[in-house]
Amino acid sequence: MWHPATPVLNALSYQPGERGIVATPDMYGFAYEDLYLRTSDGETVNAWFVRAAGEPLGHILFAHGNGGNIGDRSPMLAMLAAAGFDVMVFDYRGYGRSTGRPGEDGTYRDVRVARDALLAQTGVDAGRVVYLGKSLGGGVMLELANAFPPAALLLMSTFTSMRDAATAVYPFLPKVFVPNAYPSLKRIKKLSCPVLIMHGDADELLPVRMGRELFAAAPEPKELVIYPGGLHNDLIGFPGWAERVSGWVAGVLPPKRLTSG
Repeated sequence: MWHPATPVLNALSYQPGERGIVATPDMYGFAYEDLYLRTSDGETVNAWFVRAAGEPLGHILFAHGNGGNIGDRSPMLAMLAAAGFDVMVFDYRGYGRSTGRPGEDGTYRDVRVARDALLAQTGVDAGRVVYLGKSLGGGVMLELANAFPPAALLLMSTFTSMRDAATAVYPFLPKVFVPNAYPSLKRIKKLSCPVLIMHGDADELLPVRMGRELFAAAPEPKELVIYPGGLHNDLIGFPGWAERVSGWVAGVLPPKRLTSG
């Protein structure tokens, strides 16, 4: 729903930065497919599909945060692929090589076309698709999880709502002037899949209380991991981050079926 403050909020919330791609997964030893996807409203979304090293444990659909583009996530994509995941990552409209201008409704359309592209990949089992949302991406993924439940959901450094996030980062903004976009705290109550929430207790943008509130509101099964000293953008740098993700996914997904050769 449109709100008088929406243009201002969009300018504060979506920060694509430079549109150029400065890194790719092959720089870290992983080949990738460069895809251009057409959304339901006619925009073009750039996505990358990175295959796991060896037989995949699962297939991750990854929605990144509000700054930069998919190229900046190349180290994380390589870590996930090395840990046993196929990964589909995409740029929101207006980011990187994607067309259009970012906005809440647009991000929901963008993630849907990326999900369709992931499910269309050879060897992808819809019953082993895991959604991963970082920061803004967590809000995007919670909306998608309500509409199309995944096998599991992982939220990193995610806000309770855009209104809460805006007033945490810009405390001079009265809440009444901020549209209640991405109502994550409300949506997480409707989950029908396991959820893992990761947050740094020194997050300088979205305070750790948001991660704790999301965890408290989420139905079981759920797990909360707080990283002591963790900031908003450094959780993947903590030792064992990728192994923790793969271990949790292995624990919540059913064992893989053996196929006869």
